[in-house]
Order: sequence, then structure tokens, then C-alpha cells
Amino acid sequence: MNVLINIVTVSLKEIELSFKGELTSTDKMEQLMNAVFLERVPSSWMKVSYMTERGLGSWLDNFKQRLEQLNAWKDDPTKIPKVTFLNRLFNPNSFLTAIKQVKSKASDIELNKLYIQTDIQKKWYWETDLADIKDPSNGAYIFGFQVEGARWEMSISQMDESLPKKLFSVMPVVWCKAMPILPEGKEEKGVYQCPVY
Repeated sequence: MNVLINIVTVSLKEIELSFKGELTSTDKMEQLMNAVFLERVPSSWMKVSYMTERGLGSWLDNFKQRLEQLNAWKDDPTKIPKVTFLNRLFNPNSFLTAIKQVKSKASDIELNKLYIQTDIQKKWYWETDLADIKDPSNGAYIFGFQVEGARWEMSISQMDESLPKKLFSVMPVVWCKAMPILPEGKEEKGVYQCPVY
């Protein structure tokens, strides 16, 4: 993230100096200005950025939100966030692996014998008073999952058909916890094995 911040600030400072006449404009600067004009994330920024299909405005908003989350952790590392925005992390898998590592250390279960189970809560992040969320034992509350071609129906606590003209739908707060993998041939009832990308 620091490398990305540095590249963004240096390239914008160079353009500012170019506009003032203190620096000669280069092809690289022209490409950056064209990308900004066309509402695209400049290719020089994308080389060190996270993967995205967003336009420049949406990308900048998301970038700011990612920074705010990281700065909150940096400013007070002892304070565990009530809800973590998984989609604001560069490598969300490492966060989920950390949940398994904590469980593995506490219970002496090998890391490769654990999996992440997700329990969908009856809370939307924007409607939730964070003071009401109790500290999760054995996991973390996350937000930021989206489903494609379906939606979560809160009233019946299950997946439902998507609304007309809405391909993607946001999921409620999810409790991710580390659980031991069941022995071969056993299957946990009421659990749907869902791929996550």
C-alpha cells in the first residue's frame, strides 16, 4: 500500500509541476493525464495496485476506505475491529488464514486440519450499532462479500433469487470461524460448501 501511495503522490506532484512550467511534460505524464481525463485508473498505478475493474472515481473512494481501515489498525494495534471489511484487504486469504492460525495455536489442531466456516448474521453493516456486536470467539466478523445472480433474503435467512436488473448483491455481516475438518465420509448437516473468489 505504501508503494502505491508513493507512486500516486509522486506522479500527481510531477503533473502539478508540469502545469506550473517547472518540469517538462513526458509521454508518461501525458498517459497519466489521459487516463484521468477518461476516468480510468492509470496503468502505472495499476502495476502496483490491487486487481480491479473500477473507474477512477470509484477506485479512489475504495482506495481511501482501504487506507482508513489500515490506519485504524496502525493507530491502535491492540484494538481488534468489531467488523473487518474483507474486500478492503490486498490479500484477504491471509486474514482468513490468520483466523485458522489463532484457532490452531489455541487448540493444538494442525492448521491443515481446519477450515473457515461462515455464519451469516442477521445484521447489515450499515444498520448495525457496532456496540451491539459482541467480540467473536474463535473468529472474526467480516463484511464485503457479494453474491452474483442471487441475493440474501434477511427475512427468511437464506439465498433467494436476485432482484430484477441486479446481478450482484451485498451479503450481511458474516462470522468467519475456524472449525476442524470432519473425518473422511462424514458430512455436517445444514452446511453448504460454497466457493468464494
